[in-house]
Amino acid sequence: MARLVFSLNLPSSHGFNLSPRNLQSFFVTQTGAPRFRAVRCKPNPESSETKQEKLVIDNGETSSASKEVESSSSVADSSSSSSSGFPESPNKDINRRVAAVTVIAALSLFVSTRLDFGISLKDLTASALPYEEALSNGKPTVVEFYADWCEVCRELAPDVYKIEQQYKDKVNFVMLNVDNTKWEQELDEFGVEGIPHFAFLDREGNEEGNVVGRLPRQYLVENVNALAAGKQSIPYARAVGQYSSSESRKVHQVTDPLSHG
Repeated sequence: MARLVFSLNLPSSHGFNLSPRNLQSFFVTQTGAPRFRAVRCKPNPESSETKQEKLVIDNGETSSASKEVESSSSVADSSSSSSSGFPESPNKDINRRVAAVTVIAALSLFVSTRLDFGISLKDLTASALPYEEALSNGKPTVVEFYADWCEVCRELAPDVYKIEQQYKDKVNFVMLNVDNTKWEQELDEFGVEGIPHFAFLDREGNEEGNVVGRLPRQYLVENVNALAAGKQSIPYARAVGQYSSSESRKVHQVTDPLSHG
């Protein structure tokens, strides 16, 4: 087992008293401050334990240097714990702003979808003028022959709706359902063989031309613009694209004499 060996430099006087008070006074008068001494543990020759060294303070008080070390260590531990912790949650105000932007984006998407893809043939029919009224109010008229089962008619509905909203104060828009037997005479008069069939009439009700089937939106826009401006002719007096055959009509009897659908 290791033996502890202490080394003390005491005065050579033989009369020095080795009391604890004299020892403490000796250390203070000799150095003026607490002195660090090394206490070494000398291993027993028969033991395989390694030599250890421990730093102690002579007067048993904690030095200012050790206090500073402890303070630095506590600050480092605090910094380490804060850096290793979870990040603070986002500010509530930022969350509210993000939520508001999300709601606005959703509403914009809904409105855009409604305008571009949500318009149906029923919407066009609901906003259309009765055929007889259109022929008597002194405005040029666009007559669309359509059917609920017509895929091209449904596809073009959003474009037709936009054009109608732009020119409705200057041009009449009429919707005639080819399945309604009420319009047999008009089908023959305008030579409707495929739908959608758009007939462009001047202020007196005379046909200036027609456009049939799926065609660029510009065809409709320029023809309607010419009617609104009172021009004698329209740019596309005869144009045919992909259409649904009127031979697929699902004829039914008129249930409402005032119906123009």
